[in-house]
Amino acid sequence: MEQQFNAFIENSIRKNWDLNALTDYNGATLQYKDVARKIEKIHIIFEESGIGKGDKIAICGRNSSHWGVAFLATLTYGAVAVPILHEFKADNVHHIVNHSEAKLLFVGDVVWENLNEAAMPLLEGVVSIQDFSILISRSKKLTHAREHLNEMFGRKYPKNFRTEHIDYHKDQPEELAVINYTSGTTSFSKGVMLPYRSLWSNVKFAIEVLPMNPGDKVVSMLPMAHMYGLAFEFLFEFSIGCQIFFLTRTPSPKIIFQAFAEVRPNLVIAVPLIIEKIIKKNVLPKLQTPTMKVLLKVPVINDKIKESIREKVISAFGGNFSMVVVGGAAFNQEVEQFLKMIEFPYTVGYGMTECGPIVCYENWKRFKPGSCGKAVQRMDVKILSPDPATIVGEIACKGPNVMLGYYKNEEATAEAFDKDGWLHTGDLAVMDKEGNVTIKGRNKNMLLGANGQNIYPEEIEDKLNNMPYVAESIVVQQHDKLVGLVYPDFDEAFAHGLKTEDMERIMEENRVALNSMLPVYSQLSKMKIYPEEFEKTPKKSIKRFLYQEAKG
Repeated sequence: MEQQFNAFIENSIRKNWDLNALTDYNGATLQYKDVARKIEKIHIIFEESGIGKGDKIAICGRNSSHWGVAFLATLTYGAVAVPILHEFKADNVHHIVNHSEAKLLFVGDVVWENLNEAAMPLLEGVVSIQDFSILISRSKKLTHAREHLNEMFGRKYPKNFRTEHIDYHKDQPEELAVINYTSGTTSFSKGVMLPYRSLWSNVKFAIEVLPMNPGDKVVSMLPMAHMYGLAFEFLFEFSIGCQIFFLTRTPSPKIIFQAFAEVRPNLVIAVPLIIEKIIKKNVLPKLQTPTMKVLLKVPVINDKIKESIREKVISAFGGNFSMVVVGGAAFNQEVEQFLKMIEFPYTVGYGMTECGPIVCYENWKRFKPGSCGKAVQRMDVKILSPDPATIVGEIACKGPNVMLGYYKNEEATAEAFDKDGWLHTGDLAVMDKEGNVTIKGRNKNMLLGANGQNIYPEEIEDKLNNMPYVAESIVVQQHDKLVGLVYPDFDEAFAHGLKTEDMERIMEENRVALNSMLPVYSQLSKMKIYPEEFEKTPKKSIKRFLYQEAKG
């Protein structure tokens, strides 16, 4: 079989014509045939307004059915999609639209309010994601095409639009499909150029390892402008014939919890933060009672109790899924140990935008806790270290998932690849003899101790985040000393009758307790309290570069 990504989309639409495809949660549903009609109409607009294959089309808005339609229409036409995170600040959106030389911008209404079309001179038009109306047109052809769209569609398909009319762009493996601007934990975003082979290989991987069937359901919570959400909560499911529910509002734990209960998804794809919040708020408090702690130690009752706890956690995620796949960031160890203890069906993968995204994965039944799986099909992974099992080294990978390079940035591309074509990921890890990869931290986050010891702030933070009343933390280095920046869990503290002024004392107690668990060179010299949550990337990792100079 030829390795064509668009063939997945084309075949799925034909095969699943009458099934439900895309649903805006608490809103309308499009069937596969409706998606096909909308794609066809967008193709007519592209064609009539002179958009060519290879032209760039930017998409910026919250997840929604129409976001998905705009993306699929772009690729099946042979244009290049430039998904932009709707959380990006306006000047960043302007910069990406200009840098990518996008000809059209599909935009969500909330995003559009903050943008300035004069700052994006190369655009020929701006189209509303909501109803595909034209917000700005700088081209007579575009205006004419949109005004006469229905009659053009009627002329093209006089009888009516059927499965045999579907004939999409035949993509080549090395052809550019998507430019995805990373919003990393370091400041400036780079445009990752992903070819069709990367999308094909990622979707093929999911089809090979994730048990989904036509008609199955999934809740899309991660932003689709991010490769993790795009590949595994949308493109894969669409290729299979599933129904995808988009949480069109900001996915707070409360909304997610409610959506899981109503949709009862067959697969859950998530970042650790979501799972940790649901477990910490809805499950753990019920287990922290003295009787519970005693009972968990009794071997016979133990299994009964475990079973009932497992049921509680499973029902918190809708009760109908085969497994939970976690990726995007490291899992909190305490939460992971808890999930392992109750034999919860979860697994952790590892990926990066530059690989569209998947690099490592393992089935939950064979998954080694603390790791992020093994190299996936068609990918080679190695650790650049004299002894990968015991000495931490950088992860390098190679294979069809890997990007072409960074758009208009030869210097960064040359830095990313070595002379043998291995992509250097910037992530540090060890790999056991079975091939399980365990991440230790980011290369650029690693701190050097006074006597040359390598300190991984993530490992200290993991312990600190389990201390009383700590919601989240960052460990930074100041004048050779380590400082813990903490955003406290004020809700919980106030619920226990504590006041803001008690926080300093509690955090100092936490520091002393934490240091007793750490080697001397990685102990904290002081704590600094932050009154609000740390700023995060869409993957929910803290933007560390903003806090390196924290005064205190």
